[in-house]
Amino acid sequence: MQIVVDSLLTTYNRAGKGKTVVLLHGWGDSLASLKDIEHKLAQSFDVINVDLPGFGQTQAPSGVWGLNDYAHFIDSFLEKVGVEDVYCFIGHSNGGALLIRGLGANILKSQKLVLIASAGVRPPKTAKRLAFKVMAKTGKAATFFLPEKHKRALRKKLYGVAGSDMLVVPHLQETFKKTVRQDVQANAARIKIPTLLIYGVSDVATPVNDGEKLHKLIKKSKLKVIDGADHYVHQQQPELVLKFIEEFLNV
Repeated sequence: MQIVVDSLLTTYNRAGKGKTVVLLHGWGDSLASLKDIEHKLAQSFDVINVDLPGFGQTQAPSGVWGLNDYAHFIDSFLEKVGVEDVYCFIGHSNGGALLIRGLGANILKSQKLVLIASAGVRPPKTAKRLAFKVMAKTGKAATFFLPEKHKRALRKKLYGVAGSDMLVVPHLQETFKKTVRQDVQANAARIKIPTLLIYGVSDVATPVNDGEKLHKLIKKSKLKVIDGADHYVHQQQPELVLKFIEEFLNV
């Protein structure tokens, strides 16, 4: 389905009946990455799965956006599709950071929250951050004389080694830079609703340590750490992740 929200043609799926559950994907992904969760929960809930602006089949914003902009967009989207009460938001990675900011800043409201490998705990300006800047600059210089297709491949590899998804969505580089600098720990401390955090033990993008920090900040939270999974824990251990989510939603 498609609808225009804040002048952006927005693509989303909606299925099932009952209390409303809203799914938000991570950076560089689309609603397709949460299809398994959508299909399962639609057996008991009204599930809305949306492509965020700039991803999937939703138009990109014309300016540089941060987490607040995305949160306000979701608020406008829900109003446009006629949702007054959200039972639970479920966010993966950057979708989780968006939700922490939105709920903590009272832009969004819901009764429950599920965070899957949530981003938003930003590291200080350590050697890793400095290494990323060096590698980014080095990558740009090192690829100057290469054909364009080889430039993109090598730069993506260099950025990947430095722990960045920037080049996954080249047209949103400035939005990525703004978003990745926004720490949501202060917002997390303001969240008072029951929250389930799910992390993969082998996640290096949003390590378990990040989940532990959010768990301490969100008073009514539970943390589940799953073996045999990394940042895409919901795709690598779908049955276990769905089991935890369903138990949480049905309490």
